[in-house]
Amino acid sequence: MRTFALSALSALALSLVSPLAPVSFAAKFKTVEYGKGAEKFEGFVATPSKAFKGTLPAILVVHNWLGVTEETRTQAGRLADLGYVVFAADIYGKGVRPAGPQEAGALAGKYKGDRSLFRERLTLAYEEMLKVAAVNRQATFAAGYCFGGTGVLELARSGAPLKGVVSFHGGLDSPTPADGANVKAAVLALHGADDPYVPVADLAAFEKEMASNKVDWQLVKFGNTVHSFTEKAAGDDNSKGAAYNAVSDARSFAMTREFLARLSAAK
Repeated sequence: MRTFALSALSALALSLVSPLAPVSFAAKFKTVEYGKGAEKFEGFVATPSKAFKGTLPAILVVHNWLGVTEETRTQAGRLADLGYVVFAADIYGKGVRPAGPQEAGALAGKYKGDRSLFRERLTLAYEEMLKVAAVNRQATFAAGYCFGGTGVLELARSGAPLKGVVSFHGGLDSPTPADGANVKAAVLALHGADDPYVPVADLAAFEKEMASNKVDWQLVKFGNTVHSFTEKAAGDDNSKGAAYNAVSDARSFAMTREFLARLSAAK
């Protein structure tokens, strides 16, 4: 395990901000409806803007508490243009899109309170991703944001055969620590050091779970950074507890790019 505390004036910022620039976010998108029985879900597939042959490593992207939105497309697009097939999961269901924070909180709370249901929805999306012809089934990942950051950790705890998972400002509680033994993936947790929505006790529990189960894990703490630091729509007022941070966004994306590339190349 490696834990980093990063300040806004760190020299690391200079080395990690620039790699963000070449990404075009011009990925190609295709809506995908999938389901189980009467339950219907609507996600999408994003592929690189440049033509490719054969298969590519794949990333399951799990949305924030607002469901599948333009924010989901933005994050999926930037990952796809790194050379991945990206499948956006729909945890809530087709047409279930919260109108605001109150509805979002209730929906997110439903799944955070029922991790078995959460894992079921995550697994369904993961299995749907594997049906995409361009997916290299031997190199799959998951990346999630806020609510989705909690989700990708739950998917890993379910024993899914992932190479790696990336949690962006996700919940880091550890409701079933023994399930850490099921984790096959390398774990990269990207966290705002000043995030008021992740209690110190949750951080400690997450670290203990990962360490006790000998998971290949990293927890990266970004200084002067709160919740939702990758989302421009969150504004720039840290006092609200959730705010975009351009430096932390760039750093976290560069770290994610390296993490995915390294694991994709590993045999």
